[in-house]
Amino acid sequence: MVKQRLNPLNDYLFLKIMGEKGDEEQLCAFLNAVLGRKGQDAIVSVEIIENRAVAAEVVGDKASILDVRAATASGGRINIEVQLRNLGNMDRRSLFYWSREFSKGMESGQDYREAPNVIAINIVNYEFMPEVPAFHLGFHIREDTYRDVLLTDALEIRFLDMVKFRRAEGKDIRNDPLHRWLTWLDKESPAKLVEEAARMDKAIRKAEEKMEYVSSDKETLRMYEMREMALSDWTSGINHAREEGIKEGRREIAAKLKNRGIPIDQIAEYTGLSVKEINQYAKEQ
Repeated sequence: MVKQRLNPLNDYLFLKIMGEKGDEEQLCAFLNAVLGRKGQDAIVSVEIIENRAVAAEVVGDKASILDVRAATASGGRINIEVQLRNLGNMDRRSLFYWSREFSKGMESGQDYREAPNVIAINIVNYEFMPEVPAFHLGFHIREDTYRDVLLTDALEIRFLDMVKFRRAEGKDIRNDPLHRWLTWLDKESPAKLVEEAARMDKAIRKAEEKMEYVSSDKETLRMYEMREMALSDWTSGINHAREEGIKEGRREIAAKLKNRGIPIDQIAEYTGLSVKEINQYAKEQ
């Protein structure tokens, strides 16, 4: 039996692969791929700021944020979050986490000029900003009219949209390191393509080895499955709430139409409810 590949974008597993001491090589490579840094501009070292030991109750809490945090040699700070579900608040949420890192980088009495540059990177598994076709979006603070005028380079927020990446044409894993990384991170990528990306890239190969290593640990697998279950529970809860909302809306509409004298067969056709249901709802109004 072929062993099923775990999902690298399970945020607990992503944290285990990219956010622990010893993961600096793959984290640096991923950051350079996202930020387009190479040559003298490349990030050559990071200090991973490890989260406290992640307890089972945190992993099982669907509202928990399991992010990867790091500091660069130049004093900048980086926060990476994986979000597989659309909570409808990712823009402001990312800004909040950016501000958290920005304020943590300041000490009491410190000159504001010494405040750190902070980069927030969000990997999302839903379509973010559908009106923009690109799967990689980067935001800075620019002057409204003179778009080449940057207020400060202290703020940088990026979004990697896996849905748009999957349907993007002309992926080039041979020459584009970001394409390689996103191919490796995507559980839906063909196995041969994932293997090819790992062969081409030493850092991806190291990330793959780390994933295989941690996935052989029973406790890690238990936590991974707890996280998957928490995310599934969240999805089920949202879908149930949506269905109940739709059903309740149809009930209200049917009752109002019935009480206004609209023929019941027409109401049934419009709402999909049975005659018995419509009569019952109309009585309850």
